[in-house]
Amino acid sequence: MKIIKKLFSLILRLSISVILLILLFKFKNIDIKALFENIKNIDKSLLFLAGFIFSLNYLLCFLRWRMLLAATGIHLPVIRLITSFCGGVFFNLFLPSTIGGDVARSIDLAAYTKRPSEVVATVFLDRLSGYIGLVILVLFSLFLGWGLIRDNTSVIISVVIITVILIGVLLFLFNNFLFSKVNRYLHSPDAGRIRQALKNLHHDIHHFRTHKRMIINNLLLSIAIQMTSPISAYMIALSLGLKIKIIYFFIFLPIIGAITLLPISIGGLGLRENLTVFFFVKVGVAENPALLISLLTFFFLLICGALGGLIYVLTVHTRRIQYSKTSPVNPANQ
Repeated sequence: MKIIKKLFSLILRLSISVILLILLFKFKNIDIKALFENIKNIDKSLLFLAGFIFSLNYLLCFLRWRMLLAATGIHLPVIRLITSFCGGVFFNLFLPSTIGGDVARSIDLAAYTKRPSEVVATVFLDRLSGYIGLVILVLFSLFLGWGLIRDNTSVIISVVIITVILIGVLLFLFNNFLFSKVNRYLHSPDAGRIRQALKNLHHDIHHFRTHKRMIINNLLLSIAIQMTSPISAYMIALSLGLKIKIIYFFIFLPIIGAITLLPISIGGLGLRENLTVFFFVKVGVAENPALLISLLTFFFLLICGALGGLIYVLTVHTRRIQYSKTSPVNPANQ
C-alpha cells in the first residue's frame, strides 16, 4: 500500500511538472524555433563559466553539511560523506522539490552511523541555514535595488511571505515557550510518533546553540552558496546576449528558489520555469530568453545530478559492506 501511495505521489508531481510546462508554452509567447536559434548562437565560454559557478554550489553545500556533522561528533571519511551527499544530489532530480534529496541522504547516512536523530538534525539545519542565507541575500539585494523594484508588488509580497515563514520557523524551533504550546496540539493518537520526532529534533537542534563560531561560519557559507545561483543565471543571460542588471538576479533567484521548495513538482521543474518567465518579463526580458535562463539552469542541474548518481551507484557495493560493519563514528561521542 505504501509503495502504491509513493508511486501515485510521484506520478502526480510529474504530471504537475508536465502540465506547468505545457501551460507555459501554450499561453506565453514561446517560439520553439527561436529557442533553438538562441541556443545555437550562445556564447559557449560564458555558458561554461556559468556551469562552473553553478557546480560550486554543491561543493560549498557539502562543506556546510560536513561542518554540521562535525559539530555533533560525527566524523566520517570524506569519501563516505561524498557518496551520501551525491546520492542526495541524484535523488533531487526526480523526488519532490529539493527536499527529496535531503530525505535520501538522511536515510543513507543514518543507516551507516546508527545515529539517525543527529543525522536528521544536521540535514534539517543544513536546509534551514540555506534558507536563512537566502532570506538575508534577498533582503539585502532588495535594499540595494529598491529603486528598480519598488513598483513590483509581486516581488515585495513574495519577499514578505518567505521572510515571515523564516521568522515563524525560527521562533518555533528556538523558542521553548512557543514550541511547547504548538506541541500540546499534537494530542491525537496518530500524532505520537510525530510528537516524539519533533521533540527529538528540537533537542538535537538546541545542541548547536553552544557552537557559536560554527553557526557564524555556517551562515556566511550559506550566503555564499545562495550567491552562486544568481551569478550563474546572470552569466547565462550574458551568454545569450542579454543586457540586464545583475541586481535583478539577486532579487528574483532567491524568491524562485524559495517557492520551488514546495513539494508540488519534480525537482521544481515547471514551477521554476513559470516563475522565471513571470519575474523577468516584468523587467523587460522577452519570454524566450527568460525561459532559456531557467532551462539551461535545469540542464546544469541534470549534469550535476547525473554525476552524483554515477558516484552513488558505483559505491553501492562498498556501502553494503560498510553497513554490516561497526560504524567508524567516534565511540566517545555515541
